Amino acid sequence: MALDHETFTLLKDTVRRFVDERLIPAEPAVAESDVIDPAILSQMRELGLFGLSIPQEWGGLGLGMAEEVEIVMELCRAAPAFRSAVGTNIGIGSQAIVLAGTEAQRQRYLPRLASGELVSSFALTEPDAGSDAASLRTRAVRRADGSWVINGTKRYITNAPEAGLYTVMARTSDTPGAGGISCFLVEREALGLSLGPWDRKMGQRGAHTSDVMFEDCVVPADALVGAEGQGFRVAMRVLDKGRLHISAVCVGAATRLIELSAAYACERQQFGRPIAEFQLVQALLADSYAETYAARSMVLDAARRRDAGENVTIEASACKMFASEMVGRVADRAVQIHGGAGYMSEYAVERFFRDVRLFRLYEGTTQIQQLIIARELLQKIKN
Repeated sequence: MALDHETFTLLKDTVRRFVDERLIPAEPAVAESDVIDPAILSQMRELGLFGLSIPQEWGGLGLGMAEEVEIVMELCRAAPAFRSAVGTNIGIGSQAIVLAGTEAQRQRYLPRLASGELVSSFALTEPDAGSDAASLRTRAVRRADGSWVINGTKRYITNAPEAGLYTVMARTSDTPGAGGISCFLVEREALGLSLGPWDRKMGQRGAHTSDVMFEDCVVPADALVGAEGQGFRVAMRVLDKGRLHISAVCVGAATRLIELSAAYACERQQFGRPIAEFQLVQALLADSYAETYAARSMVLDAARRRDAGENVTIEASACKMFASEMVGRVADRAVQIHGGAGYMSEYAVERFFRDVRLFRLYEGTTQIQQLIIARELLQKIKN
């Protein structure tokens, strides 16, 4: 563990109080305005939430995977937008630099990412490249002076409107598939970089995505992360981490949905008594609790295995597949327990029902996770 037990327990308790006292009460305002109060973001910086996974030597908390998922489970009892604000700094936006960055790149960016002064954004997805990310078309061409010229469009890029740094995947050779893809760090001020309007999404108001366009965008030679042609491999090295992180997000959201459902069932009267006394309502609550408990156990087990140095590709995909599907079922039951009220926007379960649908799509769709699990399982048998 990166933190001693007492310090970690204090951090976890502090995050839980912050969620209960500050974030949950702010949810309606975020849903209405589509913006998180800057004062809340400032408090999140003070808590160290932007630097959970960044090593302590660069100003972060340096949490291990098991510690990170526990904090995320607490944080994500609040609306997903709050987690999204820090998520890219915790994940690939910083981890590519941690894993493959030069000493100069680490010194330049990691302390500011850890403090939240700088927001990062990971630019991989394109209009014609989603699940088949290796088919991306954004191109980077090296010039005589060693600099690079990038052309292409990235789509649905989380935190793009707020970001000051973009981790960009671009093709640098005609080598088919992933072998011709390199990773670049592109700052917001780079000439030729522009953003599209905020995407209008089904849910997760307060968490912003947009297109990122590169038109003859020139970046210096030292913007390259790792070796040329190794960018996609760098990204794949942190996918297990990202999938476990999103799985923990799903567990946190499911926990909140159960809390809301149980409280409503105890308050709502029908036929002269609380609906919590009806066995069919109890069954809905029981199924949700059991599935959430199973997902929590899976995520913690896989995270501890990763901390121990094990290859957890199959476990991470299993967690992502199960947890993201699970929270969808929990959200559906929550709406059912609330009855007609669950369809009304004044109730949090209506918002969560829309918010959690995204988890089955990003960090690899459910169907992609199924393919990975089957591939890894069959490979083990063949070996």
